[in-house]
Amino acid sequence: MQDLTHDSTDDIARMMAEIGARAKAAAAILATSSADDKRRALDEAARLIGARATDILAANSQDMAFGRQKGLSEAMLDRLELTPARLDAIAAGLRAVAAQDDPVGAVIAQWDRPNGLHIARVRTPLGVIGVIYESRPNVTADAGALCLKSGNAVILRGGSESLHSSSALVDCLRAGLLAAGLPEDAVQLVPTRDRAAVRALLTMTEFVDVIVPRGGKGLVGLVQAEARVPVFAHLEGICHVYIDAAADAEKALRVTLNAKTRRTGICGAAECLLIHRDLTETIGKDVIAALVAAGVEVRGCATLQSLPGVVPATEADWGHEFLDMIIAARVVDDIDAAIAHIRQYGSHHTESILTEDEGAAAQFFSQLDSAILMHNASTQFADGGEFGMGGEIGIATGKLHARGPVGAEQLTSFKYLVTGDGTIRP
Repeated sequence: MQDLTHDSTDDIARMMAEIGARAKAAAAILATSSADDKRRALDEAARLIGARATDILAANSQDMAFGRQKGLSEAMLDRLELTPARLDAIAAGLRAVAAQDDPVGAVIAQWDRPNGLHIARVRTPLGVIGVIYESRPNVTADAGALCLKSGNAVILRGGSESLHSSSALVDCLRAGLLAAGLPEDAVQLVPTRDRAAVRALLTMTEFVDVIVPRGGKGLVGLVQAEARVPVFAHLEGICHVYIDAAADAEKALRVTLNAKTRRTGICGAAECLLIHRDLTETIGKDVIAALVAAGVEVRGCATLQSLPGVVPATEADWGHEFLDMIIAARVVDDIDAAIAHIRQYGSHHTESILTEDEGAAAQFFSQLDSAILMHNASTQFADGGEFGMGGEIGIATGKLHARGPVGAEQLTSFKYLVTGDGTIRP
């Protein structure tokens, strides 16, 4: 694996231009490749991940050591770590994507006009996608697989901590492409930790059709500020759980604990708990106690600070993505106050209401505009794989083109195919 971290900016610019040119050439071939060839490529990549598991885990050990040296938090190290079970899940995700219907060429709609024209709107690849992400090496496989399935070439720029792991996974994807007779340059990894490569990728309008950033506020802010290529925004996951007055006690306890503690370092982890005032001394008290017992630092509003283990919240805790065993907690007067809080502090990612009142759930769904809204379900389900997409390239929180989990279908655009019979316009 090459690492050009110490090369000059000019060297990196030349390298990125070469990567872009190869990706564009590969995209032209992949766009018209058969569904069977793409399926074979992904199945072979999945097989290779299993066959090369020892080598991939060794590469990940190097990344883990680098991450510890950098002082990454335990939650961030958890995002970075690969285990045999996680590798199996990555391979299973590739097979799931491979088994999906091919989106390219799918007819979205078709109709006939009185003038005799037949018009069809069909899915077509976007072209070359640049994916910029932090830490999690599984994103390498997810993004590569989904771009391949949707007929797009991809340029991957993973977090500096995951360089060795991502390289090992990309090698499997590229070998799968070759085995299926497809261009291996359809999947490329930027082989440097130097941020000059990111800045180059963001301005490569002649080669790159869209950028997908997946990471924290700093990364997404940099991309949005400097990109000349269109961007699918993936903002931070400031996810809320609201325990409504009509919540079921057992469901509230189980779902809230899972939403916060299952994996704290993912974007679908709950970061703020809102409790209806009527439940402060009952369900709310029990949920707070369970969170504290599980090792979560609860930063509570004035009403909750009398509960054991709760520390005072500050204004900065509302709307903060902790990605750790920390949660902000606030008592609200009613569902309207909960909705107002989420509107003020949320990131339009994922929110969940816990209630047995269907009317309250309907109000929550209609009055909030986050990409994903849930009823009596953990925010940890905010994931393309859990949505049946096989994986995801990110959770898009913007409103243009794609929103929510971005799978293969969301990585396509469309074109119109118009058929006539010597038809002319009067």
